[in-house]
Amino acid sequence: MGEVRIISGQWRRSKLAVPDLPGLRPTPDRVRETLFNWLGQDLTGWQVLDAFSGSGALGFEAASRGATQVLLIEQDPGLVRALQASAQRLQANAVTVRRGDGLAAMRAQAPASMDLIFLDPPFAADLFSAALSAARSTVRAGGWVYLEAHKAWGQAEVDALGFSIYRQLRAGQVWAHLLQPA
Repeated sequence: MGEVRIISGQWRRSKLAVPDLPGLRPTPDRVRETLFNWLGQDLTGWQVLDAFSGSGALGFEAASRGATQVLLIEQDPGLVRALQASAQRLQANAVTVRRGDGLAAMRAQAPASMDLIFLDPPFAADLFSAALSAARSTVRAGGWVYLEAHKAWGQAEVDALGFSIYRQLRAGQVWAHLLQPA
């Protein structure tokens, strides 16, 4: 079992347990730090959806920085238990953990209801286009979608799905993209 730490906010330096599972890639500290520098440090009042939660590092980081509601969706029952244990240990009242499919969860949300959506699907599943399509109707105008992928997405690819690239970076084998509805 590994761990990741929350970088800033209410639970700064708190650690989250990360089960050793094939394909689980917690977003590295450096990438999360850069992402939240792009977004701003204070997410007070934000509605956040982490559609493929995994370790929960992104969602807990958002809650630590003041997000009002953070919905963590994860299919793996062991990861769901780990997320629930972390939420309970941190007394994270703004965090709701649900077992389920990230795509279905986004489609079930009210249109334009989320300020920020995290998309870090299993790379092998190739859910990127479907996830971006589902996120497009769920994110509010002026909101943000964070996409973590095994390749860089170009502007033409995200244009076709209704987004524009605000920022992107490469960290090892991972590409991080911060997108806004076009």
